Amino acid sequence: MLAAVAMTGSAVAADMAPRYTKAPPPAPIVVYNWTGCYIGGNIGGGWAKQDQFRIDQFGIGPAPANYGGETGSAFIGGGQVGCDYQFAGNWVVGIQVQGDWGSIKGSHALPAFPTFTMFDKTDFIGTVTGRIGYLFAPQLLGYVKGGGAWTRSSDFLQLPGGGLSEASGNWNASGWTVGGGLEWMFAPGWSVFGEYNYMDFGTRTVNFIAAPGLVPTGEHVSIKQTASTALVGVNYKFNWGGPVVAKY
Repeated sequence: MLAAVAMTGSAVAADMAPRYTKAPPPAPIVVYNWTGCYIGGNIGGGWAKQDQFRIDQFGIGPAPANYGGETGSAFIGGGQVGCDYQFAGNWVVGIQVQGDWGSIKGSHALPAFPTFTMFDKTDFIGTVTGRIGYLFAPQLLGYVKGGGAWTRSSDFLQLPGGGLSEASGNWNASGWTVGGGLEWMFAPGWSVFGEYNYMDFGTRTVNFIAAPGLVPTGEHVSIKQTASTALVGVNYKFNWGGPVVAKY
């Protein structure tokens, strides 16, 4: 009898014992690592400005004339490759090669000869830049960049009423660039960015060759050129500095 009562009391005590459940683990904290190399693409708008001045004419000598200028614009697209290194917590430095193609065209009447029309086209802009940025948040990088820039252009002069007067063919120029933007890492290894860049290619003397049968046979034109781009793009990073990890 006593044994039965004791067993009953033990069972009741067991039923009344507190029951504990294991708390769920906290949500992981993703730590983003910006160190690594990347490749990506971009699209946007491009602007190219030319100011022109005739220096002389072939076989005749000095004949300065104001040829005026204009700014052309067009849709452009291209790609970029680069490498970044994250240091001192929130700082990122890197180097980048970027190239964009399009057909940035413009035209204007020559102030010295209003019945003549100059047509300009820039079809390539390339840059090699260093950049430094600061992480305002683990996923958000603000940066500035600067370095060298290259471009390819062509020009031709149209006679009054149509017809070719003279043309430059393709010519290249080099200069410098500065820019800046924001980049957001929206998933491990993937980021999107928006940026603006300004380029100055200085002044270059370009040979214009006249159409067959025209005299003089050509002339030297001094051309000052600048350009700018407003781009959005996406990058994929090959993270050799260590994987993105989740901490608990």
